Amino acid sequence: MRYQGSEAMSMGAAERRRERLERQEAPSFEVVTGGGLDARARAGVSPVFVARLRAALVVFAALLALGMARVALSSATISLLSSNAQLSSQIESAEALNDQLRVQRSVLSSNARISRIATQNYGMVLSGDFVTVDVSDPGAADDADGASTDGATTADGEAAQSADGTQASSDVA
Repeated sequence: MRYQGSEAMSMGAAERRRERLERQEAPSFEVVTGGGLDARARAGVSPVFVARLRAALVVFAALLALGMARVALSSATISLLSSNAQLSSQIESAEALNDQLRVQRSVLSSNARISRIATQNYGMVLSGDFVTVDVSDPGAADDADGASTDGATTADGEAAQSADGTQASSDVA
């Protein structure tokens, strides 16, 4: 609260007024820290710029990793397709060789060819006598001692071709 008309006089007011006048008369020179172009240069980069730079580097690293992964997958796919193509060509050549070997086996295993070679080169002939054993009759073991000759011979040996009775009609040589 303030009372009108009762002012207290300050004892040091005259001294302060003199000091103020002396300061005003002297040239004013003030040092302000951090307020110039040099201060901004010494301050370094701002934290916002550093954060944006880090974000850009993270995005660049992610894109680089993604690109490297894509290149790795593409090269793996190409090498796999190349090996598949090589295997396919090997399978085709093996199948062709298998077909050739089957034809050659059928030619070489022809009964007519074998009997012709045996007859012409080695002088072999099929036997005119053969023995028939009947295993269905228990008393047939006693009768099997005698040989039966029915004269079942053929000139080119086609009778001995296979067990199921099929005969070859031509000689494939």
